[in-house]
Amino acid sequence: MSSQLFSSLPIKSIVLKNRITISPMCQYSAKDGFANDWHLVHLGSRASGGAGLIIQEATAVAPEGRISPEDLGLWNDNQIEKLLTINQFIISQNSIPGIQLAHAGRKASVSAPWIGNKKLDENQGGWETVAPSAIAYHSDEKKPVALDKTGIQKVISDFKSATKRALKAGFQVLEIHAAHGYLLHQFLSPLSNFRTDEYGGPFENRIRLLLEVLEAVQSEWPKNLPLFVRISATDWADGGWNIDESVQLSKILKEKGVDLIDVSSGGLVSHQQISLGPNYQVPFAEKIKKETGILTGAVGLITEAIQAEEIISSGKADLVLFARESLRNPNLALNFAKELSATISWPKQYERAKI
Repeated sequence: MSSQLFSSLPIKSIVLKNRITISPMCQYSAKDGFANDWHLVHLGSRASGGAGLIIQEATAVAPEGRISPEDLGLWNDNQIEKLLTINQFIISQNSIPGIQLAHAGRKASVSAPWIGNKKLDENQGGWETVAPSAIAYHSDEKKPVALDKTGIQKVISDFKSATKRALKAGFQVLEIHAAHGYLLHQFLSPLSNFRTDEYGGPFENRIRLLLEVLEAVQSEWPKNLPLFVRISATDWADGGWNIDESVQLSKILKEKGVDLIDVSSGGLVSHQQISLGPNYQVPFAEKIKKETGILTGAVGLITEAIQAEEIISSGKADLVLFARESLRNPNLALNFAKELSATISWPKQYERAKI
């Protein structure tokens, strides 16, 4: 039987050549939000390595939306040029370039992991952070500023402007980051959103900012190009955002024209209790897919070809996103195809290594 992992997937006007996607992964290697040759080699090598879709790391829509000072950004027209070069290479490898637009909210202004992942104050190159409510991620950190209506409108406007630039940079898939404890997720969860206005309280209010961001993005993003949203299906904490709310949200996002839910989990609170193990997040993607009919992407400790094949062939998800495994193995798709006896095209420069 032919491999389902290596079957094509049409989404609107785009056809992914296989179901292998490189998950957005921060590289902490940019300066002032600008991409450089590290990003070209990192993203380009995974395109030449056979993946059908390459999603660029969480790319900040504003300087204060970066996780670290070394994050990529798309708040400046001058940031487009290098990204366009990278995307042209990805396309030349018969892969699709995608981007994840993000705002880190209260989890912004921290040092890169290899410099301790510590909150930076302004004399260390950091900045004041914002959130739905003035509640810090760690209790010993300086509290973020609760966004007022003007601040909320700026966030929406920043996503809109970044979307316009993403299109100019040649991206063909756009993902809104509403997971992992970053700003949009902070609004979704009652553990971080204590607001009493129209952006806080009941479910309908907590999802409001995400829906307003979605509308702003859709005003710039062509209707014929795929639009994804990444969510954390659960906070893994009592009283937090949960899978039932994720299903409810996914139904609404589908109705509003979102094509795929990229289903991750966690990241909102430091006291989360995650049950780690292979495929530990796949049931969330499966539940959302089955209960809403929307396309889903599965992530999380998926490391083997047969494991990924089973997820697709059994209908648990429509894409498999690889993060750490693709760092270990840039040619993951080429190697998986061999394991699964799938016939795929290799870069001509590499063909002599097929046998």
